[in-house]
Amino acid sequence: MAAPALALLEFSSLAAGIEAGDAMVKRAPVEQLLTGTIQPGYYLALVIGEVADVEEAVAAGRLASGVYLRDQLLLPNVHPGVVAALRGARATGTAEALGIIETTTVAAAIRAADAGLKGAEVALNQLRLGDGLGGKGLTLFVGLVSDVEAAVAIGSEAVGVQLLRRAVIARLHGEMWANVDGSGRFGDHFGWPAT
Repeated sequence: MAAPALALLEFSSLAAGIEAGDAMVKRAPVEQLLTGTIQPGYYLALVIGEVADVEEAVAAGRLASGVYLRDQLLLPNVHPGVVAALRGARATGTAEALGIIETTTVAAAIRAADAGLKGAEVALNQLRLGDGLGGKGLTLFVGLVSDVEAAVAIGSEAVGVQLLRRAVIARLHGEMWANVDGSGRFGDHFGWPAT
């Protein structure tokens, strides 16, 4: 996923998401299309490729989605940290501060991560998207207090009305760091199966 552009369309209808994903790849030769469901019954379509191709694909997806487009994002020059986080990479271990941005949509969480990483000297502890969150997104920044404050402010501004809550915690307790560095799912402490 080292392509220069990344876009995500988020749908409230599974059928509309499948139709839109098909329209996207029929319209433009994107390098990759990744689609699928997230809880609680939303559908995501992520495309990666050259900027012009991704823009064309997004236009086709929006047209096909009708009223079922829940949120969208287009990042012509996505930050490499976002790409790494989508692949599962995480900045673990203690840091001076933890910044939290909770969003109402997956697209907004990715938008917040990209803006915060581009605007401040921080790393992503994790980027949690949709599943197990009721369709919400969670972006966790780590770094020096002033940098984390800047990243949270910039990321929050980028998501606008999709911001649910934001926080900056300086000197997070070690026991809480151990929990934050985990999967984030309460049931994992007890071996409960993921739903």
